[in-house]
Amino acid sequence: MQAKPPFRADQVGSLLRPESLARMRASFKRGEVDGAALRAAEDRAVRDAVQRQQDLGLQAVTDGEFRRDWWHLDFLSQLDGVTLKHNEGEKFKIAGQGEQPPIATVTGRVGCSRPIMVADFAFLKSVTSRVPKMTIPSPSMLHLRGGRAAIDKTVYPELDAFWADVAAAYRKAIGHLAEAGCRYLQLDDITFAYLCDPRIQQDCRANGDDPAALPRRYAEVINAALADKPADMAVTIHTCRGNFKSAWVAEGGYDPVVEAMFSTDVDGYFMEFDSARAGGFEPLRALPSGKKVVLGLVTTKVGALEEKDDLKRRIDEASKFVPLEDLCLSPQCGFSSTHHGNALSIDDQWRKLERVVEVAAEVWG
Repeated sequence: MQAKPPFRADQVGSLLRPESLARMRASFKRGEVDGAALRAAEDRAVRDAVQRQQDLGLQAVTDGEFRRDWWHLDFLSQLDGVTLKHNEGEKFKIAGQGEQPPIATVTGRVGCSRPIMVADFAFLKSVTSRVPKMTIPSPSMLHLRGGRAAIDKTVYPELDAFWADVAAAYRKAIGHLAEAGCRYLQLDDITFAYLCDPRIQQDCRANGDDPAALPRRYAEVINAALADKPADMAVTIHTCRGNFKSAWVAEGGYDPVVEAMFSTDVDGYFMEFDSARAGGFEPLRALPSGKKVVLGLVTTKVGALEEKDDLKRRIDEASKFVPLEDLCLSPQCGFSSTHHGNALSIDDQWRKLERVVEVAAEVWG
């Protein structure tokens, strides 16, 4: 078995919520059941999902993000000084969708005064014999959608102080997870992929930011956030172009951001390559030695199963820019970045993860 993440066959993290759990969460929101009943239902669903992941042969397992409504906001909203506000206007709208996620807005000094999602990780660790993988939003997710316009200027007249506080808060949050035994952490960071799109760049300008400067700034705050992590904690970054009920937001190849993204102090990069929206593999030639790219070739947006030969051909194409031993395979995103889920079935989901494991075994042995 491969010793250190990311693994040859890996996954981004979120899984489709079982119908029984979705019903229980709806009952909880209506006030029909209490938090203890919901937690018990989540525990059962996590146990089942972990067993299925293990049965498929995945070396890293997640809790499917079953306890979250939104992949990022459930974490960000627990930081001190962060408020969720309704998404007004047209900036960062998800095309074709009526429901839009709230925007994390900074209304006070950012901090981490209590552990965040540590109990969730501890439960995952307790029910698996494999590597428990924890996913949290990247610190840059506190900025991209709202930007300067969503950071109270009376609290932070200058953004340098904001970024210093964000990095310090993340060092604390990551430290809490490390103390609980987390040794595989993924930072979900759509910002890098989003900033490849001229429309998103224009949204950033409208928010009062310079999109050309943001990739480097985001990389710097990620490195500052990771400064105190344990030496034996593997960290990866996942970036994609949006994933909400099978909808996407951005498009464009990685060229404008790859240099900054690859300057981050992480072990690997989960990069979306399931469609023409992501461009070609050429930017991968900038990958530093000693790091890995996890090719997101299997789409989570539709149920059709990818052919093995097609996946192998694309891995071969990527290996022209990155040595084969520095490549891995995964889906391009999670299957349910929000509680709504994508437009495919749970059976489709497991078949796709099984296909990732099969192809990785045939390519890398």
